[in-house]
Amino acid sequence: MLAIPPAKPEARAGRHTRLGVLGWPVAHSRSPQMMAAALAAVGLDDWRYQLLPVPPELFAETTRALPAAGFRGANVTIPHKEAALALADEATQSARAIGAANTLMFDPSGRTLADNTDAPALLASLPCSPRGASALVLGAGGSARAAVWALRSAGASEVRVWNRSPERARRLAAELGCRAAADARPADVLINCTPVGRDGDALAFKQLPLGADELAMFGCVVDFVYGGQETALVRAARAAGVPAVDGLELLVGQGALSFERFTGRPAPVAAMRAAVRGR
Repeated sequence: MLAIPPAKPEARAGRHTRLGVLGWPVAHSRSPQMMAAALAAVGLDDWRYQLLPVPPELFAETTRALPAAGFRGANVTIPHKEAALALADEATQSARAIGAANTLMFDPSGRTLADNTDAPALLASLPCSPRGASALVLGAGGSARAAVWALRSAGASEVRVWNRSPERARRLAAELGCRAAADARPADVLINCTPVGRDGDALAFKQLPLGADELAMFGCVVDFVYGGQETALVRAARAAGVPAVDGLELLVGQGALSFERFTGRPAPVAAMRAAVRGR
C-alpha cells in the first residue's frame, strides 16, 4: 500500500491542508459533507475538503497544480479515473491492474501517487459471496474496470460486461479477462457502473439492457449511482425481494479507505455514513 506520512504541523502553519474531489460534473457529490464530518470527528480542524469541477481537457494541468496549492490528496470520480492513473508518478499494484484510480495522493516533493479504493469497497459491500459466482457489470469506465477486477480477484466464475458502446465493452473484456455481453442474462451479481439514474429515474431502464421486471433473475444488485433518494434500479430490486446495495454505501466504503490514505488516521465510518445519509 502506498502511504504518505501526515504533514508536520509546522509545515502547515497559517494555512489549511486541502483535499478535494475531481469530477465533471461533480456538483452532485456528497464527498465534501462526508469528508468534512470525518475530519471533524478525528480532530483535523485545519484540513478542508472541496469540490473540484474540472473538464477532461483541463484534468492533467489542474491536477498537477494541486500540490503547490496546498492539496494533500484528491478523490477522483467520473470521467477522470483512467486519466488519474495515467498522470500518476507511482501507483498501487491493484490500480495498475485495474487501469483506473479514484484516489490521488501528493507527497511533499509534488509526486502523485495513485490508488483504487473502489475495488475493495465493492467487495466489502456485497451481500452475496463473489466466489464461484457469475456477474454482469454494466458500463466500461473506471468504476466498471474496478468492479470486474474485484470480482475476478475474489474468485468469480464468470464476469460479463455490457456497455452501450459494444467496442468499449470488448476492449475492457480483452484487457481484464472477462467477456463482453450483448444483452442481460441471469447472473448471481448485477453491478451498475454507468451514470444512469444519477439525474432522475424517468428513463433509467430505457438506457439499460434490462427492465425492472427482470431483476429477479439476479441474486443481488449493486448500484454505484446515488442521488437524493433510491435510484430506480435499487428501488426495483428491493421491491422484487433482491438484496441491493446503493451508491451511498459504496461512497462511504471507498471514502473511508481514501480518508485513511490521506490522513493516516482510522476512518470514522459511522460519522461518514451519517453525513451522507442525512442522519
